[in-house]
Amino acid sequence: MKIAIITLDAFNELDSFVAMAIFGRVRLDGWTVQICCPTETVTSMNGVKIFAQQPLSYANDADIVLFGSGMKTAEYANNPDFLNTFSLDPSWQLIGSQCSGALILQQLDLLKSAVSTDTMTAPSLIEKGLIISEQPLHVTGNVATAGGCLASHYLAAWAIARKTDWQTAEDIIHYIAPVGQKDEFARRANATVQPHLP
Repeated sequence: MKIAIITLDAFNELDSFVAMAIFGRVRLDGWTVQICCPTETVTSMNGVKIFAQQPLSYANDADIVLFGSGMKTAEYANNPDFLNTFSLDPSWQLIGSQCSGALILQQLDLLKSAVSTDTMTAPSLIEKGLIISEQPLHVTGNVATAGGCLASHYLAAWAIARKTDWQTAEDIIHYIAPVGQKDEFARRANATVQPHLP
């Protein structure tokens, strides 16, 4: 199982690192999580510089592809050379976005109706004719969008549950949740994600 987390310059650390940490807790043979970037290094919105583990093209063969958000996402979403890097297929890939990452999914023609995103990105998507969901996670088929930085664990849990089972995802959410709130976090994740599972 190949997981690609698309991480661009001026990225939001919560989107890429939280998702990576959650995916990394799945202990299955062949389960590989990679940070994919357009350049050898990218710098986060708060100045954290990281090295790419894979190029963007890695996503085209990945089973799960997540697009994080960042300060420059709109620029990337309007860059034809960047968009042409991707040849994604929701018939067999799980594809998701976090907050402004939805701008890229829209440009790739992967969003058809409603979308969950952050409040700053919402007006741009409304202009494109999309309906903004008031839920932290919105799923249509194999394409999911999450709104709000801390919704990243819902997006990761959805993808894990789709490729393994809900119990695996719930156990990970329960483990990473704050002490004293583990059952509460697991219940909320269950209520948010389960309706979107087959």
